[in-house]
Amino acid sequence: MIMTNLFARFIKDESGATAIEYGLIAALISVGIIAAATALGSSIKNTFTNVSTAMDSAPGN
Repeated sequence: MIMTNLFARFIKDESGATAIEYGLIAALISVGIIAAATALGSSIKNTFTNVSTAMDSAPGN
């Protein structure tokens, strides 16, 4: 009888599922941030390379 009550209470408890959902949301946000930082990093590198090239070929250097 006690084991049945314990099992029924365990089945009704949803706090573990909520923690897993929050973990999955955090993981998806992290993947998005990493992807955005990677794309932005490449773009910034190209911009600075272009500026450096333009400065090197500017008159007076």
